[in-house]
Amino acid sequence: MKKSIIYRFTAILAVSLSILIACTEDIADVRLDPSLSTSEILDVQSAQATIIGFVIAEGNGFTERGVCYATVPEPDINDNKVVFDAEAEGATFSVTITELNYATTYYVKAYATGGSGTIYGEEMSFITLPETPVVTTAAIIDISYTTAEGGGEVTDAKGSDITARGLCWSTSTMPTIADSKTTDGDGLGTFTSSLSGLDDGTLYYVRAYATNSAGTGYGEEVEFTTQAFESRTWYIPGSYVVASYPGSGLLDWTPLSSPQIQSGLADPDKLEGYVYMAGASNEWKVATASDWYGDTGGGNLGGSGSNIVSAAGYYKINVDADAMTYTALATTWGIIGEATPNGWTDETALTYNAELQQWIGGYSLSAAAIKFRANHSWDYNYGSDAADGTLSAGGADIILSDAGDYAVTLDLSSPLDYKYRIDMWGVIGAATPGGWDTDTDMMWDAGNGVFTVTLDLIAGDWKFRANNAWDYDMGGTIGALSVGGGNMTISTAGNYTITLDPWNMVGTITMNL
Repeated sequence: MKKSIIYRFTAILAVSLSILIACTEDIADVRLDPSLSTSEILDVQSAQATIIGFVIAEGNGFTERGVCYATVPEPDINDNKVVFDAEAEGATFSVTITELNYATTYYVKAYATGGSGTIYGEEMSFITLPETPVVTTAAIIDISYTTAEGGGEVTDAKGSDITARGLCWSTSTMPTIADSKTTDGDGLGTFTSSLSGLDDGTLYYVRAYATNSAGTGYGEEVEFTTQAFESRTWYIPGSYVVASYPGSGLLDWTPLSSPQIQSGLADPDKLEGYVYMAGASNEWKVATASDWYGDTGGGNLGGSGSNIVSAAGYYKINVDADAMTYTALATTWGIIGEATPNGWTDETALTYNAELQQWIGGYSLSAAAIKFRANHSWDYNYGSDAADGTLSAGGADIILSDAGDYAVTLDLSSPLDYKYRIDMWGVIGAATPGGWDTDTDMMWDAGNGVFTVTLDLIAGDWKFRANNAWDYDMGGTIGALSVGGGNMTISTAGNYTITLDPWNMVGTITMNL
């Protein structure tokens, strides 16, 4: 009985194993059809992109896998393809397509090739990014002290609209839009730019730029140097010079020995100066050290221009060295203001002294304001902002603190360095009634053109002093005084009359009997 049970169990087990083995062999023979997915597009740039493929089922296996692509739909391996050549790890693989065109639509599919042929994943598409624009830099022209002109051309937008363009510049190489820049429209084509706010005498580096959604592209770098502020000195040679400037050593028709006009650093092209012409008819030109310019008509100057002819007068000459134009205005100067004889109504005339090259005069003035004015017009006036002896066009009123008789001097002989003096004169010293502490004022003698005082003197030293201060005094030899000269001496007490010509620095002293 036991043998029968064991036999049956053994038989059942054998049959079961046979069935199990048979079933296992059937399962091993089952294979899924090859299947592939184009799963993702990553890191799209202007010239490349990365594509992810995914093997769903290999079937009998693949000998090659990768990505095919084209600029039209339905690409296959007969178009462009990139083979995945790394060792496969799992079902996912990726390839990077390079050398693509910017701002272009591409269609891609993952593919795999095996014994049964080539299969493809679903089609996907992407658009490459635009690139920065292509722009060229034009030469810099019309360079001045603080400005220049330039521009450029945007030749390729590189797939995106140009939103800004212009020039950028710096004193360092390779400037960018983070430095100084202009903005000169948008779009393709040429543009012009104006650079301003530059420093004179400075080397600058410039690049054109253009901006689109991809960023900013730059043209080639160019460089230029602004003009350096340098004052100009030109000359006014002519037939008038020797007669008009006696004793000066200046010569007719000799530029370097002629009266000058000059420009300042603030505007180096604008020259000016005052020139006296004594003759009834005076011929002259404008000259540099080497070039001559005459009148070509309408106030214009040129190398072939004719002599300029002017009547007698004291001329304010202005020249624009850039436009090559000139003006010559005859002026007659005087003093005006509450301190002067005519008040603010009109100027009181000064007298021009050709040997001193100064406008001079003696006047009784009030303790009040005074200015210098010409031609009965406020278009031509000078004041002093610092009240320090220097003048500026339209400057502040000059205030006199004391009433008295004054020697007034206006000196316009040095271009752009105009000066004045307004001095009340007196005598001071041990020989005088006030000793060395107090001046004895002198009075203006208009008939003789001198300051004078009559007083009792004792034996001792004395000097001439201006404005009750030691800032400006005269001494030395009475007939040839010098500024700051030594004390003069009275040997014999008595009553004396003293005169002073402060402009020619000549005095006299006479004992009265």
